[in-house]
Amino acid sequence: MDIKTPGTDCKKMEMTTKVKTIAIYMLGVLVLMMSSSFFHVLLRPLSQPRIIAESCVGLFFSNLPFIRKALTLDVQRTLSYLSDFIMICHMFVVGLEMDRHIFVRSRIREAKVACAGILTTFIITYFATPLLRVSNVPSTKSNLSLSVILSGTASSLLTRLITDLKIGKSDIGKFVVSAGVQSDSISMILISIGFILFDPFDHYNTRKLEKMVIMSSALVVETLAAAKLTPVVMNWVKHENPEGKPLKGSHLVLSIAYVFFICSLSPIAGQFNKVLSAFLAGFVMPREGRMAKMMVSKARYFFTVLFYPIFFFWVGTEAELTKFGAGHIMTWARLFFLFLIVAVGKVAGTLVSGVMLGFHWPESVAIGLLLSIKGHFQVYLAIVAANEGFISISTGIVMVFVTIFTIIYTPLVVAKIIERARKRSTTQRMALQWLNPSNELRIMLCLHGPQNAQAAINFMEISRGPAEPGIMVYVTDMIELTDKIAATLAHGEGVDAVTVTDAAVIEMREKITNAVQDHLEENSEGINHRRMLSLSTMNGMHQDLCILAEDLLVSLIILPFHKDQEADGRLSGGHSGFRNVNRKVLRHAPCSVGILIDRGLGSIEISRSFVSLNAAVIFIGGKDDREALAYSGRVARHPGVKLTVIRFLLDANSDSVSSRVSRSRANTAEHEEEMKLDDEFFAEF
Repeated sequence: MDIKTPGTDCKKMEMTTKVKTIAIYMLGVLVLMMSSSFFHVLLRPLSQPRIIAESCVGLFFSNLPFIRKALTLDVQRTLSYLSDFIMICHMFVVGLEMDRHIFVRSRIREAKVACAGILTTFIITYFATPLLRVSNVPSTKSNLSLSVILSGTASSLLTRLITDLKIGKSDIGKFVVSAGVQSDSISMILISIGFILFDPFDHYNTRKLEKMVIMSSALVVETLAAAKLTPVVMNWVKHENPEGKPLKGSHLVLSIAYVFFICSLSPIAGQFNKVLSAFLAGFVMPREGRMAKMMVSKARYFFTVLFYPIFFFWVGTEAELTKFGAGHIMTWARLFFLFLIVAVGKVAGTLVSGVMLGFHWPESVAIGLLLSIKGHFQVYLAIVAANEGFISISTGIVMVFVTIFTIIYTPLVVAKIIERARKRSTTQRMALQWLNPSNELRIMLCLHGPQNAQAAINFMEISRGPAEPGIMVYVTDMIELTDKIAATLAHGEGVDAVTVTDAAVIEMREKITNAVQDHLEENSEGINHRRMLSLSTMNGMHQDLCILAEDLLVSLIILPFHKDQEADGRLSGGHSGFRNVNRKVLRHAPCSVGILIDRGLGSIEISRSFVSLNAAVIFIGGKDDREALAYSGRVARHPGVKLTVIRFLLDANSDSVSSRVSRSRANTAEHEEEMKLDDEFFAEF
């Protein structure tokens, strides 16, 4: 017979309560994630980044009365620990994305703009903030720290915004990204030096020399270990896990443990700040190699999906909106003037440096506004400062709002940049009919993936025409910008402002590149090619492709059909998103557009020694048919292609034709002109 004791029942009840509590918290996190994604979709037409949706959702839910009542002290403490962990990981990835040789190989123009923006913002902040009574412990040192913090740039967020808004490949986009990285790295290093010299938790008193030496020594050991020991460890992991094989779980755990060990050296040995330690460790670590790319891509994905919604929920729990102080004029003065200081400071710096570098003032203003963007780190510091009593809760909320405002206007600035570029660009007739025979034909050949590669290669082969002047083919990958891929964007090198570090995308692009290069190695006469990338959401990809085509001055865009041919010859269900992209490009493209439907073209190999392809062109009449005939003239010159042109003529004596013509007498002159052009074009062919 079972004997139940009161203690057993109590334990079961406690266990049940804990399970219910955990389930409720998990449900809450799920609601946060789903709400952030939903609100982000709603804000997409306004081109607002995901951080705006996350911050609005986090602040809204955390300030609901019934949720605030349910937040116990233990829950808030857990959220605080979790947010510290999130910020440590975030700053490590930010540092890892930066080029540690940036000060050795820095670009002079970008460095001048970055330094000028930091200096002017620092000076304006230093003299203006005492008048706003921002700090609860006003002193020269606290003003210095606030000035340095507001002088920085959230380069990681800026890079993603520039990419999302389609100017990442433009000159101004590359310039802003490079200047933003330099501004961010300089301000973070200054903050780290300031933390060594002054103790913010002791009224910014200067630390004892002994403490400075211990902290600096621990930091030197950490940076040396990160810079010199990391390549040894990561090369060993790479040797044990060659490319093409999945990473062993034990090696992954070991790598993560090693990173945490490195980041913990200076906080444990020298009591240095954990967040700053993580940034500096990431900054000096080599960012090349499989492990670094995987860490960035995986971490960014988890940040976007899970961590950032939780982070902004914590921000809302600490920044209670009822304590904002909306009834006090000084609160609104701080909000307005802090935002003005941040924006005007950067703009003033870029205007001064722009005069020295010969920039137009509208571009200088736009660069300054983009460099004034703040992000997660500034929000974190505002909340920590409020919790520690350096500033009031009201001022902390003001700083959070200022950070959000510096992000909201970014799409408007980029829109103005694009508008000015459009006005300055010369209008050019971009079509095959009007192409000067002495100029090379430029084609933008788009692909969804390796399944389109062979058909695209054969199309490129039959389009080559004469060796002089030849053709220039821009082989363009159409990649949908999902949250997962957006999380893997990193600062690029060379001509690219940003690169995608997602393993699947890298592998897909390498397959296409290898297929094209293998074909051109055998016979590249008359064909030049460049690899391009269209990285965009489905809603904006047509715009990305059209802008790219206009910038590259192409005469023909070739888009893959949205359905692929399967092994049994049938067409797959296809991708409705790519179908809509094709339709929009057909409507808005600045040049001719063709849809490449692979019904066997990708399964053959075009030869130049014998006829291997029979092609036909149907010519009925009109602008589109004349364009098709102009292209087929190049195909006819290929020795491996037998081309047949079939022209259909309307029977003028037909009753149906006569009735249609009589009903459209107003268009008779236009119709006769089109017929005349058709006859002349066909005769010249």
